[in-house]
Amino acid sequence: MTDEQKIRVIQDATGEGDNDLIEAYLSMATEAVLDRLYPCEVNLEDFDVPSKYDSVVIECAVYLLNKRGAEGQISHSEVGTSRSYESASIPASMLRRVTPFVRVLGG
Repeated sequence: MTDEQKIRVIQDATGEGDNDLIEAYLSMATEAVLDRLYPCEVNLEDFDVPSKYDSVVIECAVYLLNKRGAEGQISHSEVGTSRSYESASIPASMLRRVTPFVRVLGG
């Protein structure tokens, strides 16, 4: 899936029309998935997210966009609506589908 396709899916899911904003959150989500995928790598700029994790990247970007303005909120109740967040960033439960890739050193 291309970045343009991901942006369209995120637009449809959130109603957000600002492509620059979507790209920023898409970048943060991509970095979070790469960090989970390659936990022992120092320079993640040399890596791409495998296509099988495109949906995870999109879900993380949508999550971050939807909680914008309430970052780090632990609990909130108002007129029958209740919100709480697992963490100030992307919750570990969202990244659980990403299987870390590690290498054996030595030899």
